[in-house]
Amino acid sequence: MSIAVTMFGGGTQMRVTVSPEQIRAAFEQVKDDPSFHESRGLWERGRPPVEMIQAMCLRPEILRGFAGFGDCVYPGGLLERRVKELVIITASERNDCQFCTNSHCDLVRISDIIADPLVAIAHPHGLAPRERVAVEYTRAAMTDSNHIPDALRRELKELFTDPELVELSFLIGFINMLNLFNNLLEVRYGGEYAVFAQNASA
Repeated sequence: MSIAVTMFGGGTQMRVTVSPEQIRAAFEQVKDDPSFHESRGLWERGRPPVEMIQAMCLRPEILRGFAGFGDCVYPGGLLERRVKELVIITASERNDCQFCTNSHCDLVRISDIIADPLVAIAHPHGLAPRERVAVEYTRAAMTDSNHIPDALRRELKELFTDPELVELSFLIGFINMLNLFNNLLEVRYGGEYAVFAQNASA
């Protein structure tokens, strides 16, 4: 397979440089993990994985660690996919993470999960109860994780089991870490997932 590394994002390049050989060596070892479903789809079309995965290929140990969360946090785990995506997009927009916000907005539209996720999180009272509370919990955690309002804590206990609450709390921390990682390295998303929408409509 011949892979040409292309940097997206309106001319902005990542702060790190990764070669096609480094990508191939690292990604081939993990590409079948569910965490990499979309990047595997790009890979099978002769394209490089998205920039976040390219960056992690410089530290294959980190890439393998990231893969380990596929079954238990995202996309797998206990929580429904809509809840996960709303949490991810809420945190990513607040952190001004271009990569995570835009890539996940594309994913939920292409997969017909949420038609307009940014509108949904801007007006969470129109969401289902678990979705609304997950969005509110994400915002509260990012405001002051040591002082979650009592009313919100009660709703969380009513709507989520303890194992689900552990997963939800981990997901909030996890996506914030990835947002910072991408922002620090100027990782960008340039609409790479659009190829999946084109194939679906073909």
